[in-house]
Amino acid sequence: MSQDSGSTDKPFAMPDPALVSRTMADVAERGQRIVADFLKRQRDILPPGRPDAGSNPLDPLNLGGAFMEMAARLMTNPARLMQAQIGFWQDYLTLWQNTARRMMGDPVQPVIAEPKGDRRFKDDAWRENEVFDFIKQSYLLSARYLQNVVRGTEETLDPRIVQKVDFYTRQFVDAMSPSNFLLTNPEVLRRTAETGGENLLKGLSNLLGDLERGRGNLRISMTDHSKFEVGGNLAVTPGQVVYRNALMELIQYAPTTETVLKRPLLIVPPWINKYYVLDLRPKNSFIRWAVAQGHTVFVISWVNPDETLAASGFEDYMRQGPYEALDAIQKATGERQVNAIGYCLGGTLLAATLAHMAAKRDTRIRSATYFTTMVDFEEAGELGVFIDEEQLQALEERMERRGFLEGREMAATFNMLRANDLIWSFVVQNYLLGQEPFPFDLLYWNDDSTRMPAAMHSFYLRRMYQQNDLVKPGGVTLDGVALDLRKIRVPSYVLATREDHIAPWKSAYRATQLYGGPTRFVLAASGHIAGVVNPPEAGKYSHWVGGELPKEPEQWLEGATELAGSWWPDWQRWVTGLDDTEVAAREPGSPALPPLEPAPGRYVTVTDLD
Repeated sequence: MSQDSGSTDKPFAMPDPALVSRTMADVAERGQRIVADFLKRQRDILPPGRPDAGSNPLDPLNLGGAFMEMAARLMTNPARLMQAQIGFWQDYLTLWQNTARRMMGDPVQPVIAEPKGDRRFKDDAWRENEVFDFIKQSYLLSARYLQNVVRGTEETLDPRIVQKVDFYTRQFVDAMSPSNFLLTNPEVLRRTAETGGENLLKGLSNLLGDLERGRGNLRISMTDHSKFEVGGNLAVTPGQVVYRNALMELIQYAPTTETVLKRPLLIVPPWINKYYVLDLRPKNSFIRWAVAQGHTVFVISWVNPDETLAASGFEDYMRQGPYEALDAIQKATGERQVNAIGYCLGGTLLAATLAHMAAKRDTRIRSATYFTTMVDFEEAGELGVFIDEEQLQALEERMERRGFLEGREMAATFNMLRANDLIWSFVVQNYLLGQEPFPFDLLYWNDDSTRMPAAMHSFYLRRMYQQNDLVKPGGVTLDGVALDLRKIRVPSYVLATREDHIAPWKSAYRATQLYGGPTRFVLAASGHIAGVVNPPEAGKYSHWVGGELPKEPEQWLEGATELAGSWWPDWQRWVTGLDDTEVAAREPGSPALPPLEPAPGRYVTVTDLD
């Protein structure tokens, strides 16, 4: 090989494209058998008395079928596959040449660079050491090749299959990063040499501790759990549980101002997670801040359900959630009308409740605020990967045996959406570097997962995600009433976050084209949680506001104005602009509704392992 030209004395032999196609098909078929055999063995080792015993499908995610179909489409166009492979080998050859030149002292530019902000390769050795730089670039080239091959089938393959194959290919690519392995991570090697291997022994101890915490299932510790306690240093805003039923406790918070707004504020959180994300610690508590702004705040704290609530459906959550909360608020305050906030799935429930109330001519909710909420699920983002028929059937079979979906299963799904940040970074820190997790309130809350009743969760996934019925007039009937979101006439404040992996902002924006009343749309920076829990005092992130609401979200963003800091003051101006009438401050409860126990109550303290 000539160093100056990079040419070769004889042509580089390329594989036969027909052979490549047959090999990929064989890999897909054999891979399906391997996965099926693994799942079968896992099923067979369960003792007969276990609820998981006899559980079935051999490939519940239907990955084998998806990859087989992709391989079949690739075989119909071997030239495209060949083109991708030629490009890969050319880049790889250039990498070899550059590495050789670099070892001889010549300055070279990288063939491929890691994405900006990729924390996997933050250690300087990934750039300064020739060997680790070669390992890194080899990995990045291979990852790009795999993803390009998958995306090369977009024009001929069902978009849902393309999305699934692309998602799980990225999961594989992320898992195979050299940063995740002892011998190819310079930081881990350095730490091992410095500590004589103590980091690996500590990492093993951490691993065993996480297996014990998950009762045999790996439950990665994302934070130091010993540093937090719900009701101790989390969820500490003073208040009282003033009402309780089988599905929820209603908490009323104590006032901190002499006068309060006449309309109480009802917050409907998701039951996929616990409400105290809005009351983590005093410095970032939306609930505490809202109380300080003069709101009489009520929040629903959902129960962590067990098998006794297996038959509880979406309409049960509506009746025993917002409807019974409204009755209790009237008893506690004497006020019939409220402002309401719904967060994520709680916002979906709020919209469904408002459509139900519109049909009933019930006007008790006078304004609605939606935090990162989807009501139109046509473009549901990467969560749609988990909502095909095969996976839903497998999920329903598991829920039918138990009566609920395990909280850790739901948490694992959400963590996969950001695998490098929420899975692999902790594998490296906890198990390879042997470090103790850093205390972080948000990650403690993220790990405090909840179960889902079987009937409700199946209805939600099928009717919302899979069939998108809520957006269709009359598509969903709750408690005998056909819902139509267009009949919602109350003022609406729709908040989305720009980096949301769970409720993509463009999907959340679709609600602005549905509601019949005046609507304000605000886009916050950051993601599903951090973009919402962003107090003004932090001085972090920014938000975008705009007047007109065109059909396309990109058009709205082009005309929007970016403002520094939190969106919270914007919401306060909006909600007080609707009605700023004040009354004397109200203490929690009343003679008609005496307090039951101090906040945060008992439902929120039940974990998914209890």
